Amino acid sequence: MKPRPAWRQPIRRRPIRLRLTLVYSGLFLLAGAALLAVTYGLVAQSLNTGLAAAVSSHPGSYQAQALDICESQAASPAQVANCKAKAQRSLKSLTEASAAAQRDQTLGRLLDYSLAALAVVAVVSAWLGWIVAGRALRPVHAITAAARAASEENLGQRIALAGPEDELKELADTFDAMLGRLDAAFASQRRFVANASHELRTPLTVMRTAIDVTLAKPGRTQAQLEAMAAEVRQAADRAEALIEALLTLARSDRGNGPRETLDVAVLAEDALDAAAPAIRACPVTIEAALRPGPALGDPVLVERLVTNLVDNAVRHNVPNGWVQVATGTREGMTFIEVANGGELIPEEVVPSLFEPFRRLSERAGSPDGAGLGLSIVRSVAVAHHGQVTARHRPAGGLEVSVLLPAHPA
Repeated sequence: MKPRPAWRQPIRRRPIRLRLTLVYSGLFLLAGAALLAVTYGLVAQSLNTGLAAAVSSHPGSYQAQALDICESQAASPAQVANCKAKAQRSLKSLTEASAAAQRDQTLGRLLDYSLAALAVVAVVSAWLGWIVAGRALRPVHAITAAARAASEENLGQRIALAGPEDELKELADTFDAMLGRLDAAFASQRRFVANASHELRTPLTVMRTAIDVTLAKPGRTQAQLEAMAAEVRQAADRAEALIEALLTLARSDRGNGPRETLDVAVLAEDALDAAAPAIRACPVTIEAALRPGPALGDPVLVERLVTNLVDNAVRHNVPNGWVQVATGTREGMTFIEVANGGELIPEEVVPSLFEPFRRLSERAGSPDGAGLGLSIVRSVAVAHHGQVTARHRPAGGLEVSVLLPAHPA
């Protein structure tokens, strides 16, 4: 395709205000021309009717004078009749010519005055159209200015357009809502980066401290070195688990993993088997009602979802507590519900538990929790077009329900 000449670029980039003005003026000119044509036709028809009436009825005084002249100059009756006929034809022709001239003059003046008035009003309409278009596009300019001013560091500005509930106000309100979501997303991202940095710094600090303290001892023994190695290994395992959780969270946020047929009941049974040591150490009572729950999804992510639910219920429990796990299908959705006893959780705090690195004060003492379990659960469910709900139990503990689109068996 040949490039467009530079001199034609400004022609293409006409502002929308100018285009609206041209549209307003063009429509007005078309309507005015149509009105002028109709008016001209009606007046012309009316003048034609008046001309026929004028021709058919001659003025009596002129006709009487012509007859008197004919009678005084003609010698015989035949000449008088011939003179009268000529006088009538002459009078009729004169009347027709006079009426036609008057008609043409009237129509000419009507056309001239109408065209002049149409031109003046067209200029006025273009000026008014320019003003009206500017007022109509003022919210668009405000939206454009807000979009140019918006950045990652400046998302607090809002348009807050006042006025009637029209399309432009709806657009401005939608843009304000989008800025609000972006502001919340960037704030959440900043909190996530800060919390992730803090969480990763903790095991590194533990490893560095263990190494420095051990190496600072003048007479290091084999037992001290082995204790330092064990402590470093434990901190490294914690850092590895945290990194794995972050990678899982990032992968679930992308939501572009493989899709396979799976059964959440089988995954829940595997998760309970893997959590058996923690269940015996706590100890807690397990109540499982595992019915087939076929779904289509990423097996790694869904397995992580189920494992996090079970681990969360076991870890944040009380001695001699209980855990209930149920799976199955209802209303075209596959569900897994995990409930556990434990400390009392305020109802207003429950939604915040799905935020990354968000812990309750009574949960902060858990050394093996990274605060990403429920965040991964929500992210995996959203990536699979599902939903997660959680509610506190009045007697203490939490109940989490996950719904995933069911796959036909």
